[in-house]
Amino acid sequence: MEPKFFDNKLSIVKDDLVQTIEGGDSLAVAAATFSMYAYQELKEQLDGLDDFRFIFTSQAFTQSKAPKEKREFYIPRLNREQSLFGTDLEIRLRNELTQKAIAQECANWIRAKATFKSFDGEEGMGITALTVSKDDDTVAYMPFNAFTTSELGTERSHSSYGVITRQEPATSRMLLETLDKAWDDPALVDVTEAVIDSIQTMYQENAPELIYYMALYRIFNEFLGDISEDVLPDDRVGFRESLIWNKLYDFQGDAALAIINKLETYQGCILADSVGLGKTFTALAVIKYYESRNRNVLVLCPKKLKDNWLTYRSNLVNNPIAGDQLRYDVLYHTDLSRTRGTSETGLPIGQINWGNYDLVVIDESHNFRNGGDSASKSEDKENRYQKLMERVIKQGVKTKVLMLSATPVNNRFRDLRNQLALAYAGDESTWEGKLRINGSIEDVFANAQRAFTQWTKLPPDLRTTDALTHMLDFDFFEVLDQVTVARSRKHIQRYYDMAAIGPFPRRNKPISKRPSLSTESGTINYREIYDQLESLLLSVYVPSQYLHPSKVSKYADGETNLTMAGREIGVRKLMTANLLKRLESSVHSFKLTLERVRKNMQDTLSRIDDYKLQKAEGFKVSDMEGFDAFDFDIDDDEEMSFEVGNATKFDLADMDWLSWERDIVSDVENIDILLSMIEDIGPERDAKLVELKEQIRQKAENPINPGNKKIIIFTAFADTAEYLFEHVSKFAKDGLGIETAMVTGSGSGRSTVEKLPSDMTTLLACFSPVSKEREATAPDYEGADIDILIATDCISEGQNLQDCDYLINYDIHWNPVRIVQRFGRIDRIGSTNDVIQLVNYWPDVELDEYIQLKERVEERMRITVLTSTGDDDYINEEEKGDLEYRERQLRQMQEEVVDLEDVTGGVSITDLGLNDFRMDLVGYYKDNPDIDRLPSGLHGVVKGVEPGIIFVLRNVNQDVNILGRNQLHPFYLVNIGADGSVIEGHLSPKDVLDTMRLLCRGKDVPDDALCRAFNKKTKNGKDMRWASRLLVDAIASIVESKAQGDVDSFFSSGVSTFLENDINGLDDFELICFLVVNE
Repeated sequence: MEPKFFDNKLSIVKDDLVQTIEGGDSLAVAAATFSMYAYQELKEQLDGLDDFRFIFTSQAFTQSKAPKEKREFYIPRLNREQSLFGTDLEIRLRNELTQKAIAQECANWIRAKATFKSFDGEEGMGITALTVSKDDDTVAYMPFNAFTTSELGTERSHSSYGVITRQEPATSRMLLETLDKAWDDPALVDVTEAVIDSIQTMYQENAPELIYYMALYRIFNEFLGDISEDVLPDDRVGFRESLIWNKLYDFQGDAALAIINKLETYQGCILADSVGLGKTFTALAVIKYYESRNRNVLVLCPKKLKDNWLTYRSNLVNNPIAGDQLRYDVLYHTDLSRTRGTSETGLPIGQINWGNYDLVVIDESHNFRNGGDSASKSEDKENRYQKLMERVIKQGVKTKVLMLSATPVNNRFRDLRNQLALAYAGDESTWEGKLRINGSIEDVFANAQRAFTQWTKLPPDLRTTDALTHMLDFDFFEVLDQVTVARSRKHIQRYYDMAAIGPFPRRNKPISKRPSLSTESGTINYREIYDQLESLLLSVYVPSQYLHPSKVSKYADGETNLTMAGREIGVRKLMTANLLKRLESSVHSFKLTLERVRKNMQDTLSRIDDYKLQKAEGFKVSDMEGFDAFDFDIDDDEEMSFEVGNATKFDLADMDWLSWERDIVSDVENIDILLSMIEDIGPERDAKLVELKEQIRQKAENPINPGNKKIIIFTAFADTAEYLFEHVSKFAKDGLGIETAMVTGSGSGRSTVEKLPSDMTTLLACFSPVSKEREATAPDYEGADIDILIATDCISEGQNLQDCDYLINYDIHWNPVRIVQRFGRIDRIGSTNDVIQLVNYWPDVELDEYIQLKERVEERMRITVLTSTGDDDYINEEEKGDLEYRERQLRQMQEEVVDLEDVTGGVSITDLGLNDFRMDLVGYYKDNPDIDRLPSGLHGVVKGVEPGIIFVLRNVNQDVNILGRNQLHPFYLVNIGADGSVIEGHLSPKDVLDTMRLLCRGKDVPDDALCRAFNKKTKNGKDMRWASRLLVDAIASIVESKAQGDVDSFFSSGVSTFLENDINGLDDFELICFLVVNE
């Protein structure tokens, strides 16, 4: 036969082989790879051969394995073996989804006709060729680098100029002799069975779990290469046998393991799970791990949360994990401002070895969100953030930082950056090389803030969390993914086994109550009081504004008096807000506050009178005179302790005291008017109190869950709580026969149960005996049941009170987060109640008018703050000055019970991280290291409620990464419905992985019934047209409008030839695996 050249364009190798190969011939091939698709192309000819011999010119399918650390040998070999199921140039064929049928036919042919050999080492064969042996002739083709469709000329090739030559007879015989000699070389080993075993994986039934972990391996295998045992939890310390670890739900255990990995890798982590998901227990498990390794741990918490942290480290009967003998130190956030004395937890402040803590756990870390911004400009003064950074984190041993907060982001992404800076000790270069981001951490958060600013300018109906998510770049999500753990309630409900955890109770629609101030008609209303409040100057709290210009420098704080002026304006703003909040809380509380403010003003006026009589030096006044007597709500109290600082004393001789006196007198007159407006509203005429009693009576007589009479009544103020206890407890006991208790966080609690201790722990145990395990923690008080609990926000966090099913907000907190946190006390996993109810008491005005009234009073203060200090709003940092937007937020809370991440306009970072999947892979890979040998194109069948197919694809064309928005690029995941609709798209890869995890994890054997139904539908994998159509839909959804015209053309031309149409994007994606979901 004459020599001939094939360029696989004008002349095709396959065409010549079809003419050359005849029944009874023998074929011998020496090449790097063998593809089952090449077998399919020559199936008729190959089936008629007497025998087929194949030599892998480099090691493949042998028993001896190259060490994985020798990637220069291991990866090429793995690629050669994977080519059995198709090469990168055979993507089109793989996307027909007929691999199963082809693999089965190819395996049967190999058993009957073929033998494969390979070198068992790093040596190899220098020539590649294909020879056809006939009775009287030999035909050889050379070079023949790979037995693939590309080499046969039926698919595209990498080479534009490669030529294969059909050799002359003499050369052909010489090549056959060379192959025969190589075939008998002892260095070659028979790998036929290994090839068959490998190809069988393509057509055997696969467990859903295998498909899930295969997807994880392909996507995250680089993580396996980067990770070391040093950053994974060390099981040898026995932490998994501890009491706390065995009390964790699965989702909490997953979080704890992820946190340990992040702490070891990045020295810090923020746990930002939503309200009610048990962040404290998760953190305790992490603490136990580090204490098991003899590490020193410090917990920093707000004073209001001290009881939980102190209980869990104490040898007390009410400590369910006392046997773990936790020994961490507990300090309050405010202790960081102290230099001497003893903390309330018993530690001598001056002797604390601040630099000797290996782990610091910061509860409510958002209180440190301002970083060093609020510190004095004097070099010798540092705020709490700076002390934590400089003395605890930077000094001494290397300190890891775990931060707990349901709201790590307020309305500035700088809030999050400041908290993360604690993890990298203020030196972001320590994270360089660990995070796959472009630029610095500072750049990432600056870009995020710009996106947020742009988002706030959108119309209210477009200002959604999804919209913000799409505006943020993926450098931001990379940072979140690596150093935060944040899951929502919806995430837990959807992706974890709720049967093992216990259900959340069903939420009724909130009930909104709008009682007037008085039961008498024609009396004073909220609107009139708001109008009068607007006249108050509260000048007594801003004495620095009355300093003579020549005396200002005398009181300057450091380089400027800005800190002093800003502090005073902050105090006045807090007092203005306090009056508004108290009015909304109760007439009684409002009256007490007015009287306290008036007394403070009268004391100051008396001081001025004394000065007028003597006109002597040394008569001083304070800008915080009488301030300690005021009862702030818990958020304003935190702001006070963090932002206001120490008082300044002013010499009256340095002031324009005449003007100050005039303005104070004016305020006293206005307060007298306000007091006269409400003087007739006592308990009997208090419409709100009357309405509350009636609601309590109805709940007791008509419980929403059988036999459950329990109610929590929340108020922001201790004064209101005392007032309610005084008047509700007698009514409840005498009229309804039920007991009442009160806890306020300041002083002892109270109850109507005789001889019951007044400590919070006992009172809560008697109110919620099941969740608080009263049988173990307070066994002496079995039967001392409390059904009504009146409380301030001292228990709005960290308390499990799910025995109760009815929660009343007697006043609406200005911070919507606090409303969600309050309801989280009863809206918890494992509640024994089928349904729960939220009741909100609103001022008796329409919502839009209510917002405008508050806005009007606040606006004057906001302008003053911004012009004087340039600082943020002290009272309500969620406020964005957009009335329409604020109305939408409050209206939402009237219509539904919302989760924290669903509060309209909130910035949520929940459900964005991918670390759960990485840790899943780490655990699976330890026991299944050969997962890297699985071929692309595998599928599994699983039962689910939304029929369709989940495709895992790899982009082989860099141009297809639309707008660079895919977090997992080059991998693309699409959950496509049976009707072609996108259930979860490629821009939500975490949602798709979550769905796969839910459907697959734990299902480690194939479902025989589902597999039989699938095989029947597809004729054992031969007819995959319906699946191919869904693949086209999935890819079309990725390439978006770019592919729309071609997709339309595909549908109009019929399904039988769709792969022959040049559908833009189809050849750009390699199918990794797919999961068929059937009902």
